[in-house]
Amino acid sequence: MKILVSNDDGYMATGINVLTEALEAVADVVVVAPDRNRSAASNSLTLSSPLRVTRTGENRYAVNGTPSDCVHLALTGFLDYEPDLVVSGINHGANLGDDVIYSGTVAAAMEGRFLGWPTIAVSLVGHRLTHFDTAARVVTDMIRKLEHSALAADVILNVNVPDVPFDELNGVRAARLGFRHKSEPIVRSEDPHGRTIYWVGPAGQGQDAGPGTDFHAISEGAASVTPLKVDLTRHDALTRVQDWLSSG
Repeated sequence: MKILVSNDDGYMATGINVLTEALEAVADVVVVAPDRNRSAASNSLTLSSPLRVTRTGENRYAVNGTPSDCVHLALTGFLDYEPDLVVSGINHGANLGDDVIYSGTVAAAMEGRFLGWPTIAVSLVGHRLTHFDTAARVVTDMIRKLEHSALAADVILNVNVPDVPFDELNGVRAARLGFRHKSEPIVRSEDPHGRTIYWVGPAGQGQDAGPGTDFHAISEGAASVTPLKVDLTRHDALTRVQDWLSSG
């Protein structure tokens, strides 16, 4: 098996390097990842300037672009072969609930799926992140399953793993996305010249976080696996919207 690995924390991040080492035990791996931290880049592509690639080691490449750029580049001509799978991560922090809208980690996986490849996004959930090996092992076990039983062509797997030793993991559960409370307020500050600057506030806590959600699985010490799809159409509202457009 050949696997393309990317992320949004940059090619030097601990998570991507632990993941790569683990995957190399079961597959041929090539890394194409941002040259710096591009967290929360979402699905953006760089269209107004050229992309530059730097070889950083054997089958290791850093790109001056977004996570989506990296995967798009790799799968549309940079690599001289086609991988069997795209894996994005291990992200340094959660991608739960509506985090997936902003996540560069999930976006890299989505880009792979747009282009026709099976994809997995994986994140480690915690504060002082330590057990990247746990997340890597969860993904490696999933890849072994994929070798024997393929997923539907439109599925992206979003995996969140609690930051615990593997033998303390409380299973791996299929879960739907939960939903967070709205973000905390912006943080005002000043730069050294006395000008006002702003920081985006922290993400809100889980609001829809009950049983069956990814938030709940993590709260119980289990890894969550959420199948995502890209179609954002609210199909059950199409008739109501058409009626509204046709009214009065």
